[in-house]
Amino acid sequence: MFFILYFFQINFFNWFNIAGIKPNLFIVLILCIGLFMGKNIGVPFGFIIGIYLDILTGSQIGVSAIMYATIGFLGGYFDKNFSKDSKITILLMVAGSTVLFETVVYIYNIARNLIPLQLLGFIKILLIEVIFNVLLTIILYPLIRKSGYFFESTFKKKKFLTRYF
Repeated sequence: MFFILYFFQINFFNWFNIAGIKPNLFIVLILCIGLFMGKNIGVPFGFIIGIYLDILTGSQIGVSAIMYATIGFLGGYFDKNFSKDSKITILLMVAGSTVLFETVVYIYNIARNLIPLQLLGFIKILLIEVIFNVLLTIILYPLIRKSGYFFESTFKKKKFLTRYF
């Protein structure tokens, strides 16, 4: 799944972008992994994907890994507190995760490179990326839900014992 998303991220969305801005499909992937498989799988998976993407893109190693791990943790947290059956809830989670990821990475890059803050440009890019991620989540929602419940039944073994055993 990672390699398919990486292909779409690098090749396909170079042609199909909005004002030169591409979606971040890995945010959606890691959030869904955290939602359906839990934070014990979402956090390490997010960290490994973040390290791998940092190495491939040549950026500072660790920032994306920490943020993707955080998104995996949030997915596991959202699993306990929100319904995965509601499309609106999933869309709000994707939008919030995209805002969190891009804001932290942008602030880190400003602090690291000592560049001036360009708030209006950042907000424009952020809104387009959020809309793009949400639209792709709407399109992929049936696949996300079906595969998510399959992986949830595989990775989360339900224990039917009462609390007395």
